[in-house]
Amino acid sequence: MKPARLAVLGIALLAGSGAAYLMSGSPPPAPPPPEKIVQAPPPPTTEVLVAAADEPMGQVLQAADLRWQTWPESALSPGYVTRKDNPQGLESTVGATVRSAFLAGEPIRAQKLVRPESGFMAAILPSGMRAVAIVTDSRGTNSAGGFILPNDRVDVIRTYRDEAASKTAGVDVQQSQTILRDIRVLAVGQLIQEKNGTNVVTGETATLALTPVQAETVTLAQKIGSLSLALRSLADAGQAARPEASVAEESSANQGLTVVRFGVPRQQTP
Repeated sequence: MKPARLAVLGIALLAGSGAAYLMSGSPPPAPPPPEKIVQAPPPPTTEVLVAAADEPMGQVLQAADLRWQTWPESALSPGYVTRKDNPQGLESTVGATVRSAFLAGEPIRAQKLVRPESGFMAAILPSGMRAVAIVTDSRGTNSAGGFILPNDRVDVIRTYRDEAASKTAGVDVQQSQTILRDIRVLAVGQLIQEKNGTNVVTGETATLALTPVQAETVTLAQKIGSLSLALRSLADAGQAARPEASVAEESSANQGLTVVRFGVPRQQTP
């Protein structure tokens, strides 16, 4: 065979091999390496003393009422009891009295507790007020049928013998007058908070939160007559209190009594 033909045949073979290689395709590129996911470190936490259940006002805390709970350090507030700073915080809190109610899981704060060595009533009494106890009837005959509970609002009614009207009429004449309105009840007997659905008077006294002037008025009224409590509606909460002077003037203007003597009624006025 002539050398020219051999050269053409060689070139054809090389071209065919190249075409076959190009048609077969190149191998796929290697996949990129997976990206490393960097997880943020968990936020620092500590253990905080919290209420294990709802704790009402007046509750004396026991060990079962408290527990340690994990708490983010970024959410700590001043006054929280932490295990890191106070390892004996649970033991030292046992025996304290709840001054303001706690919800389950709420952190314990010293500001809402009263220690046994301090008076509980003095701790819950608002600034500038006085706690005055008045005699009530445990059967509820002079205290709204026994349905007055701590933190209710009441009117104080004085009942007394009108000496002048009694002399004029010749019979015993009794008068009633509202001397105080919208008064907060601090305690009924030894009960300072409604518990387990209790809704009756459990003692012979009701302790009221009064201003110094109101305390003098109630103390004097107990000496010269008897006092009754009239329960106010919750709908009256937040309404502006009426001046005591206007209440007294209204009571004096509206006072009147029908006296029945020998079956004959007769209207008496002071």
